[in-house]
Amino acid sequence: MAGQRTRDEDGETAEPARRASDRGHYGRLSRKLVLAAALGLVDEEGLSALSMRRLGARLGVEAMALYRYADGKDALLDGLVEALYLELEERLTAGSAPEGSTTPGPATWRDELHRIARASYEVCLAHPQVVPLLATRMLAVPLARRPSAVLKEHERVLALLHEAGLGRARSAAVFRAFTGWVLGYVSVELRAMVDNPDEEDTAFRLGLHRMPPQELPRLREIAATLAERGGQDGLHAGLDALLDRFAQD
Repeated sequence: MAGQRTRDEDGETAEPARRASDRGHYGRLSRKLVLAAALGLVDEEGLSALSMRRLGARLGVEAMALYRYADGKDALLDGLVEALYLELEERLTAGSAPEGSTTPGPATWRDELHRIARASYEVCLAHPQVVPLLATRMLAVPLARRPSAVLKEHERVLALLHEAGLGRARSAAVFRAFTGWVLGYVSVELRAMVDNPDEEDTAFRLGLHRMPPQELPRLREIAATLAERGGQDGLHAGLDALLDRFAQD
């Protein structure tokens, strides 16, 4: 209803969004600008810092002005996922020539999957605070309601598999395995491992004294190695092993 007051995310009344100016520190707002600012805020301070008020202050506008570009906190979270996939698309478009192809000659569908995996890894490590949303928001948001940038990435992968001559069933299986491997690998890479960053001794830095040696001997033994990232070599080695499995069917 025209002129009706609304409540912001903190439960306080505010003027309708149409009355809030969308000119701030960086000129007139746009969805791209709002998402970029939200991504920057989360990169610096974590997901818990994200709110319409904090984001509005960062942009120099009233919080209600942001509702033109995201209709609430959940929409902002989905926007962060969108921002990651937009950055992924930019990387893939800018680097269209495959790097480090696994076979000589023209790029194959496997080479392209490796390129997508590498770019995904780089984007995720550049924005580690947002990575949990790649799981939680996908669990909450149905396929058809996901951001366009997410759906385009899905389409990119499925188009590769279609062009490779894989049927519908095998394409679906490879798509699931590819997506699961890349996101799972990144999640393991970003798991918190350090218990006390001020400690120089590895055992105390990792908090091994908190882990009973009688109950967890193998975990204690390998913890220091697990704390080291596998890097892109591990990403690609695992992806090759996965794709080899499907190539044998």
